[in-house]
Amino acid sequence: MEKTLRGACIIGQSGGPTAVINASAYGVIRTALDAECITKVYGAAHGIKGVLNDRLYIMDEEDPYELELLKNTPSSELGSVRYKIADPDKDDKDFKRILEIFKKYDVRYFFYNGGNDSMDTCEKISRYLDRIGYECRVIGVPKTIDNDLYGTDHCPGFGSAAKYIATSCMEVSKDARVYDTGMITVIEIMGRHAGWLAGSAALASFCGSGPDLIYLPEVDFDYEKFCSEVADLYKKQGNVLIAVSEGIHDANGKFISEYGSSLAKEKDAFGHSQLGGLAVQLADELKRRTGAKVRGIELSLLQRCGAHLASKTDLDEAVLAGKAAVEAAVAGETGKMVAFERKTVNGNYSCETKLLPLKSVANLEKKVPLEWIAKSGNNVTQEFIDYALPLIQGQPERVYENSLPRYARLKKVLAK
Repeated sequence: MEKTLRGACIIGQSGGPTAVINASAYGVIRTALDAECITKVYGAAHGIKGVLNDRLYIMDEEDPYELELLKNTPSSELGSVRYKIADPDKDDKDFKRILEIFKKYDVRYFFYNGGNDSMDTCEKISRYLDRIGYECRVIGVPKTIDNDLYGTDHCPGFGSAAKYIATSCMEVSKDARVYDTGMITVIEIMGRHAGWLAGSAALASFCGSGPDLIYLPEVDFDYEKFCSEVADLYKKQGNVLIAVSEGIHDANGKFISEYGSSLAKEKDAFGHSQLGGLAVQLADELKRRTGAKVRGIELSLLQRCGAHLASKTDLDEAVLAGKAAVEAAVAGETGKMVAFERKTVNGNYSCETKLLPLKSVANLEKKVPLEWIAKSGNNVTQEFIDYALPLIQGQPERVYENSLPRYARLKKVLAK
């Protein structure tokens, strides 16, 4: 493949939003606009569906100031999607449509910003285009608060979500311990199969005010053992704060949230159960068994897009991921995902990018190492703290209007 390839590019966003996914989009868009070989920059409305539906925004027509504000704008400004694309070897209908749109706009660069399922989509598109001989460089840009993308030390979005969770747990801890009467509080944190987010609650305890018990999905959840641990702690100290991952499950693999919720019966396009209601369920059971005052709190969507508590490290690395994706594609790379490699320079944390084949990343999950989980199964070790702490550092500079955050206001001019 020749190094120089002239043509347009498309950036799409997919999956759950984060506080910094738009920072990665900015990294792609700004770098692509500045690249001489990229003739036009398009943003796909709602990810791959924007390509399939021929709804592309012309990013060249956006005000540079508004593009700059993307860095501090949470959620997916171009619109996200959860759409499972077929295997091109079995059903190439969507891929023929993608090729049609790529040819219409002379698209030679495609960047897809998302998590596990998004990298699967990216890999399939790259494989199909390579098979039919259409020259287009496809690069995945990592994103997920769950931090479960395989092969990368961490993911853009995780650091900010971890910072939000730790801060929220500190605040709840202060509130929950204010009275001289006892209380049990259960905080439900996102994380289907990987407990990186729930584990981040330990950062609050590390800083002096956080959960007493933390349960991750990497370890089978024993309902009776849990209730016993909480009851014993409640008798001993009067107040108990618990952090649980939404994905905790019993020894048979059944989600604990399925014990008392119909939500888990609903599936998305990728076959994932909709989880939720766990905190209230556990709180109700603890009230029945202990007679204590209880409260169940579900952080829910708040932890995904809490840009007001974003980590500057996370934001800067999100921009870096987008920039590195374009630079790699322009240099001739394709079928790869940008990944992070942790370094220690003069005793300080540092991060560099590298490239991984999409086929080695798609549909794989990175879980919390078992040695980073306390032997008791109800907390994390110092190794987890040492891993997560550098990722939450720094406060981004923000623009405010009427004392509220000023987010990007894109014109979103549709291509024709």
